Amino acid sequence: MAEYLKEREFYLVKWKGYPDHMNTWELRKNLRCVELLRQFWDDVFLELQRQKKTVVPNRFEPELSSYLEQRARQRQTLQRWEAQINRVGGLKHILVLNRVDPEGPPKNFTYINGVGEGISVTTVAVGCECTSCLENPVGGCCPGISGHGFSYNEYGRVKVKPGEPMYECNQKCRCGPDCPNRVVQERIQHTLCIFKTDNVWGWGVRTSEHIKMHSFVMEYVGEIITTEEAERRGQVYDSVSGATYLFDLDYVEDEYTVDAARYGNVSDFVSLQPDPAGVQCNVFIVNQDEKLPRLTFFSNRGISAGEQLTFDYNMQSRFHLIYIHRSQDR
Repeated sequence: MAEYLKEREFYLVKWKGYPDHMNTWELRKNLRCVELLRQFWDDVFLELQRQKKTVVPNRFEPELSSYLEQRARQRQTLQRWEAQINRVGGLKHILVLNRVDPEGPPKNFTYINGVGEGISVTTVAVGCECTSCLENPVGGCCPGISGHGFSYNEYGRVKVKPGEPMYECNQKCRCGPDCPNRVVQERIQHTLCIFKTDNVWGWGVRTSEHIKMHSFVMEYVGEIITTEEAERRGQVYDSVSGATYLFDLDYVEDEYTVDAARYGNVSDFVSLQPDPAGVQCNVFIVNQDEKLPRLTFFSNRGISAGEQLTFDYNMQSRFHLIYIHRSQDR
């Protein structure tokens, strides 16, 4: 909260670790928190804009003061969620931002990076014998063992057509973690931001750095369940909220489904668009069962820093996803 007294600018400061009754008024020149002040005035101008006011008052009205306190609490909640997301693991940082409304993190949702609860995935029994998988593949490396070609070039960018299966090296392979045939398992390699949009789609995702064409972007993860269970859950989701995150694993047969309603990652918040920036690919790593591919997204063009990520989950006719925007109340 800010107030002006004899042309001097005072701020009501909430001290970390102390109760509200210990708050004190401090001169701006005594505050050494540039980022907090920037956030404070961003909130002020956003609320004044919502109220269609153009002049900053010398004394804040109760409505504005209440809003600023609410925004401060929301920011702390989102910061805790952001820290929790990044503790799960990943090569690059994921940011969380909401400058649109007071909504906080989605409820009843656990952020994961791998397979959630549900059907157990059997690991492979063998791996390749290559010491240099790209330059000197033995027996065609892991892709060759499965009767397919290498999926990536020397820069780690996909070179197979959408719909073709991709086989990566695994923990049984002789090659090391720097093998060029280990792309998806390196997890997200670009800094992304989960942000609240100002449209009906709710949350969205944008990249904070340039993503080159044909680069790995993210994986769609969740619970692996049978199609029968997916049908049952789908009816429940439709009756309760109308939102569902069921993605059929029907590369060869429609037997399993990924449900990301309660367990998922950043892909849950990506918007569905008819002209997408990413294409879906089936990848096999520790599991070779073609009924259980890992669902991944690669860029089909260069994506500029700051651009919102969009995917068309029906890029291939055999893939189906009913996608409704994720809200706080799940």
